[in-house]
Amino acid sequence: MIKKEITTGIAVGLIANCLGIILYLLLFSEMNIEDSLIAARQQDHLGSVIALGALLNMAAFFGFLKLKRDHRAKGVLIATLISAFVILLLKIF
Repeated sequence: MIKKEITTGIAVGLIANCLGIILYLLLFSEMNIEDSLIAARQQDHLGSVIALGALLNMAAFFGFLKLKRDHRAKGVLIATLISAFVILLLKIF
């Protein structure tokens, strides 16, 4: 049961991150989403875009804490750490 709750939190965190990236690009980029991601990668700004997208994870994290869903909040935290690891890999390679 706990594993399922954490997995749900990870899924919510990753989806929130993706939605945050899309929302950021729609609001602040004049290009379409695909071209914006390509340009961000070419200019070595993709990590920054992912980090800004991860801000939506805060809402999910604190929402789960408020609802007393601590294991789901742990999952969101793990998803945020996954995002940080991806950003680290992008910076290294």
